[in-house]
Amino acid sequence: MPSYAEIAAIRLGFGLSPRLTPPADPSGMAASVAASTRFGSEAVTLDKVRAWQDKGLDLGAAARAGDPAARDRDVAYRRRLGGIYRAAIQNRFARAVDDPSGFGERLVWFWADHFTVTGGTVYWNLMTDAFVQDAIRPHLTGRFADMMLAAETHPAMVRYLDQDRSVGPNSARARRNPDKPLGLNENLAREMIELHSLGVGADYSQQDVTQLAELLTGLAYHPRQTGIFRPGQAEPGVETVLGVRYGGGRASLDDIRGVIADLARHPATARHIARKMAVHFVADEPPQPLVDRLAAVFADTSGDLGAMNLALAEAPELRQQFRRKMRQPFDFLVAALRGLGVDGRQVRDMKPGQLQRLLMQPMTAMGQAWGSPLGPDGWPEDQAAWASPQGLAMRITWALSAPSRLTDPLPDARQLLRAALGDTASEALSWAVPRAESQAEGVALILASADFNRR
Repeated sequence: MPSYAEIAAIRLGFGLSPRLTPPADPSGMAASVAASTRFGSEAVTLDKVRAWQDKGLDLGAAARAGDPAARDRDVAYRRRLGGIYRAAIQNRFARAVDDPSGFGERLVWFWADHFTVTGGTVYWNLMTDAFVQDAIRPHLTGRFADMMLAAETHPAMVRYLDQDRSVGPNSARARRNPDKPLGLNENLAREMIELHSLGVGADYSQQDVTQLAELLTGLAYHPRQTGIFRPGQAEPGVETVLGVRYGGGRASLDDIRGVIADLARHPATARHIARKMAVHFVADEPPQPLVDRLAAVFADTSGDLGAMNLALAEAPELRQQFRRKMRQPFDFLVAALRGLGVDGRQVRDMKPGQLQRLLMQPMTAMGQAWGSPLGPDGWPEDQAAWASPQGLAMRITWALSAPSRLTDPLPDARQLLRAALGDTASEALSWAVPRAESQAEGVALILASADFNRR
């Protein structure tokens, strides 16, 4: 029978590795998450992106003025920043490859997807990575309300959901510009309720969304202005959201803190977050008792995510519902790297062309282009989204061609079977691998198998 360490590493993490020893019990698994809350001085942060944008504004202005040398400097600067963003992506892969349990880095992926943001330009691509360091990592074992506040008020979210374009109809800015169309934008308000807290179908009205949108006016970002709140564009007066009154004095970020705290502690939020975690980590249709237990932990601890991590690590459904989830492409690639014995240093040392050929292009072909989910609801969870003929064909192609470019020599296929799947390998795969015509074929059989692609 597979050990707890094997089950947990596959279900909660990114799989097994011959280099790493996952925690042997739930408490160790939950405690391992703390390592993912930390990041070094090389990490992309809001302060760094703000400084890069500030310099970019000067370079862009000079380039638009017609100076050819300035245009060259601007292009070179953007190219350098593109390299920093590429290194940030490599670091995400590397941390997932090196995390002994994998649980912390899986939670980073889960919560960054829950609070989806996307980029576009090199500056906003970098801002999406800063979002992970600023809003997600520090709160993996903290309070959901704190993570939600950090996420909703981060420049990456403000820009992604067009909140910086939202102006109170009766704000000072609107009154100064009576002939200029400065409208109220409800994108962030709607997603805060429908996706980030209560969930679609909860007991709220369009009026709640509109009132929350008015309360959020004032959130705005500019690299040359400090803070994230502009009182001059905030709607004055009192707004009522879910029966609670906010504001009424001088508009400030404190009103937004208050409504987020209340949304975070709402009973519907406990149910929504519990089900979403159960779906991501356990099964597309998770057992209701698991959802109920997670919801109770969330409610009883006021959204303590450390307690949620432990409850998930202790869940007997991890074993009972084994292989009920299809690995997403990022998960598949990281699990393959781990199984093959690749370490984080090798990932960070990849040249741009290698990164594209071995990771980024295959991930896109499998259906998950980096940082580009189709909407604010993030990447789909259901098996059908990842088991398309094209996506599965790309996994097989990768399994046949990529391992020999990543490891020299290839691991013995029988050793890889043990290293990547432990005692979870099926009898059919255990029979087939030793009979493969070559090591390359044996490795491909493992990485393309249902045993490996499901967790």
